[in-house]
Amino acid sequence: MGVHPGTLEAPAEKSARTGRIVSIDALRGLVMLLMLVDHVREFFYLHAQIRDPMDLAATPPDLFLTRAASHLCAPVFILLTGLSAHLYGQSHGRRVAAAFLLKRGLLLILLEVTLVNFAWAGSVRPPILYLQVIWVIGLCMVALAGLLWLPRAALVGGALALMLGHNLLDGVAIRADEPGYVLWSILHQRGMIALPWGGLARTSYPLLPWIGVIAAGYALGPLFAYGIDAARRRAGLLGLGATALAGFLVLRALNGYGEPVPWQTGATPLATALSFVNLTKYPPSADFLLLTLGLGLGLLALFEVLPHRLLRGLRVFGGAPLFFYLLHLALLRVLYDGATALGLVGASGRVEAGSPLALWFIAAAVSVPLWLACRAMVRLKRASTSPVLSYL
Repeated sequence: MGVHPGTLEAPAEKSARTGRIVSIDALRGLVMLLMLVDHVREFFYLHAQIRDPMDLAATPPDLFLTRAASHLCAPVFILLTGLSAHLYGQSHGRRVAAAFLLKRGLLLILLEVTLVNFAWAGSVRPPILYLQVIWVIGLCMVALAGLLWLPRAALVGGALALMLGHNLLDGVAIRADEPGYVLWSILHQRGMIALPWGGLARTSYPLLPWIGVIAAGYALGPLFAYGIDAARRRAGLLGLGATALAGFLVLRALNGYGEPVPWQTGATPLATALSFVNLTKYPPSADFLLLTLGLGLGLLALFEVLPHRLLRGLRVFGGAPLFFYLLHLALLRVLYDGATALGLVGASGRVEAGSPLALWFIAAAVSVPLWLACRAMVRLKRASTSPVLSYL
């Protein structure tokens, strides 16, 4: 989502050519690359599928860390989506921002049930339609189109209540044959929804806490407002990040509310540490959000002070996020199907990477053509006045 050149008072904090905020694009690019690693795992390491939270007895540390690295992706990306919406509204007005969020949100929902599911399943009509991150981002944008009209205090309070209080609803379970099952499966309870044509839809990302995240991102917007001192902004980001991390440490140490799965002392310090950060993502527990958003806010502050030349590569990815998402899935599908056609399958009947480390090398190789394509798209968006390209 583009940002108007006038949203920051310090020229050093935005790209001189594009007017986009460097730290936001760079952080978005970083989490997209971590997402790429995880999606390479989904294509090429599914023979060693892992649970949520992970089973430490069955998940080696290198696979655990590879998967855990991707936990930053959805929280940080959705937070930045809310932040970008606020900045867009500053230059275009809330009414225009709300309309943009509504239209783009509906587009993302449509893409999830069409192109995205086709890329994952390799089928136009897969037996199970997975409603995953693009679906939930779309729903969050639709929700934010209405929520952004609330007073800021109400928005902040609602965001915190959804992010930190939704675990109070963990005990509410509705069976498939009971009224409200479909709605509750979308909002908080992962489930299978029967579709009219006989297929099933899997709600992988329950919505409620993610609405809190995008609302929190929108509420973060005043820190980036025109006229705000850069040092004050960084102090605010670091303060919020440190508060979130401290809250995580306290809640997790108490081993009570905030995470459905308690941590345990392991046979080694490493095993204990992994247990401590082994958190529930579906739906994201309060501890999960405190840890990931705390780290994300710290990274955003860091990227504000790093030289722009060090962030140039990340900014390219972050400048065309939807284009990157659709293209990387298509590329991974082509690579997987090509390897299958060549007979490069393992004992599981799937194409198998040799180790978790190999996933990082595959992702690094795939990132090169993706970077070239995203750079071309960013240049096209910069040169064009087409409103269609703004959605990419």
